[in-house]
Formats: sequence, C-alpha cells, structure tokens
Amino acid sequence: MTARRKRSYDILCAGELLIDFISTDFAENLDDVSNFKRLAGGSPANLCMNMSRLGNRTKLVASVGNDDLGQYLYQLVEDTGVDCRQLLKVNVPTSLILVTRSKTVSNFQPYRAADFEINEAQFPANIFEELSLFHTTCFGLSHEPAKSSIMHAARKASASGCQLSIDINYASKIWPDQAEAQALIAAYCALGAIVKVSEVDWERLYNSPLADPTQAVDHFLALGATEVCVTLGDKGCFVANTKERFSLEARKIEVKDTTGAGDAFWSGYLTAWLDGFGPLPCAKAGRNMAELKLGHFGQLPSKVDKSEILKNIL
Repeated sequence: MTARRKRSYDILCAGELLIDFISTDFAENLDDVSNFKRLAGGSPANLCMNMSRLGNRTKLVASVGNDDLGQYLYQLVEDTGVDCRQLLKVNVPTSLILVTRSKTVSNFQPYRAADFEINEAQFPANIFEELSLFHTTCFGLSHEPAKSSIMHAARKASASGCQLSIDINYASKIWPDQAEAQALIAAYCALGAIVKVSEVDWERLYNSPLADPTQAVDHFLALGATEVCVTLGDKGCFVANTKERFSLEARKIEVKDTTGAGDAFWSGYLTAWLDGFGPLPCAKAGRNMAELKLGHFGQLPSKVDKSEILKNIL
C-alpha cells in the first residue's frame, strides 16, 4: 500500500458553494414546509470541508455573491481549514437551495446565480502540478461559464498526473439538457476519473432504473473511469475497478438527516484512497463517515478523528 499524498494539496474541489435552507422537520414536499435552517451547502464545498475535517490539505474553487450570505460562506469554509484563495466573490446574489429534511431522498428547489460564475482565471497555471485529486460534480458542470472552466481545468489536471474524481449527482432541475450531460460525463470519465454515482442519479441521468449495480460499473469503466462506486442507499454500495469488485452492506443506524451524507461518504472514501487503500477499504471508510453524518443534523464538528473513520477497514 503506497500513500498518494506526494503533492502540496491532497484535493482541489471545483463547483458550487451555496446556501441550503433545509426544513427543520421531515417532509416529502416543500409545500409542506414552514420552517427552514440555514446551512452551508454545495456538494464540492461540503466534500472539501469534510476532507479538511479529516486532516487533508484542501483547496476550493467556487463563486459566491458579494453579499452577506457570500461572506458567511467564505468565512465558514475558511474556518474549516480550506484554502479559499480561489474562492471568488461576484456581483450577483449567492445561490440558494430549498431542501426537505429526509430519511430517504430529499426534495429540493434551486435558485441559482453566483455558483456558476467560475472562470478559468481561478485555476492558476501552476496549480495542477500541486494536486493529488481534482474533484467536481454534475451541478458544477451544468452551466456556463463554470462548465467550460472546470472541464478545461480537469484536462490540465489529468495531463499533470492528477487523479480526477466526479460525483455524478445529476438532476434535470439543475441540468435540463440530458444529452449534453451524458456527453460531458463521458468526456470526464475518459480522463480516467474515479466515479461516484447513486442508483437515483443513474435513473435520472439515463431514464432507466438500475436493476444491477454492475450495469453502472461496466458502463463507466467502458467510458474510461478507473474506479467506480455505486451507492445504493440503505442497501449499501458496490465498488469496482478493472481488477476487482466488491459489495458492501449498509448498517442500521438512527437517521437524523440524509442531506450531505453522500458528500460525507465520498470524503471518507477519498481520504482512504489517498492513504493507498483499495476499493473495499475505501468504501468501508466512506460508510463510517456517512454514518457519522446520517446521525447528525447540520454541519459536522470542525475536526473529525481520521483514525476512527479508517478503523477496521481492512
């Protein structure tokens, strides 16, 4: 086992940083909700903060409004230890998402403005040789100018020997052009990405229920991905690379909120990956981190004991 922490930054996350207004009570639909709690949101930002909580060296490329909410987000992310020098403040409002608190899959409604105002200047020319991992999401790739800026950066990162990662968190509310989404995801996978996809994401992206997780694994490996993790909710996950495949069951815990659990899972997974572990131990580390988030409503503590997340993963 060889650690993959040979560069200045363990991970750069590129994409959305925004405000989640999450219902204080469990709800199926937003019209059933009267009270919300303000939380920092955006999958790449959540992942980046979780990676920092686990002791990783992190950098975030994102855009927020030059407003009170933008300042709140900037300060919160910086306080977790994330390098925010490429976090841009722009003269449009900070993006918001209304989210239902859920024990299964949350309902949501986005109000987008600043989040997709990411430009190529936010990726300094010398940054790519400093990165072990480059991560983004469908949300970040769904709208110009962020779309072209992130893809251009991903190609440079890959050419510099950086490992790409993507959370295929596709939703038509975010990315109405499904064919374009499929094509861009294929192009990203072709750069040798590590892929995280949920069964819900798969159905949204390809209009077909995922009867067998090997279907998704085979699909993304054929596109050029080097490693694939299919998350299956309370049924666990299925992980694979070109040499081995494993199924990992979920464990029963009391669920306080599912929002951000996928990002927590992936932070545990990638932290183990950086330490040189294979797909199954990475999935176990992801499960440990996800369980911590599922049992917690709101932001996790500023520091999470990495040794607990990596405990008993072999």
